[in-house]
Amino acid sequence: MRNILAPGVAEEEQFAHVREMFADDLATARLGISITHLSLGRCDGTFTITPEMCNGHLTAQGGFLFTFADSLFAGACNSPGEVAVAVHNSIHYMAPAFSGDEIHGTAEIKQHWGRNGIVDVLLSKNGAPIAEFRGTFRQLPGKPQAR
Repeated sequence: MRNILAPGVAEEEQFAHVREMFADDLATARLGISITHLSLGRCDGTFTITPEMCNGHLTAQGGFLFTFADSLFAGACNSPGEVAVAVHNSIHYMAPAFSGDEIHGTAEIKQHWGRNGIVDVLLSKNGAPIAEFRGTFRQLPGKPQAR
């Protein structure tokens, strides 16, 4: 598996837990997602649509776009320093993506109150929006454990 974080990204000590989270994230790595920027409340990244990610219309199957947005959401909502998990996520698709398209995404915390918050993620190709994702997160006292 390749490294999810691009060189130089999230090297500051305050992002140690985010580095650990992405180091253990096999799903994000398997899709070839690259996190290109991480700062407090923001996460940017890219990934390329492969033929195996396309549906019967030869467009990117929405679940792959959702997973990409969810990975960026995870980076943004975990950047403040506490473990955060999704409570509810939704996505609106506005334009198709095709095999070979490089997709760019930007996730940004829009609201943060108590242990809760909202993150908006914009996905685009060639500078044009293709999907908008909104996620609600909840900060936890520690990392979830398997039972």
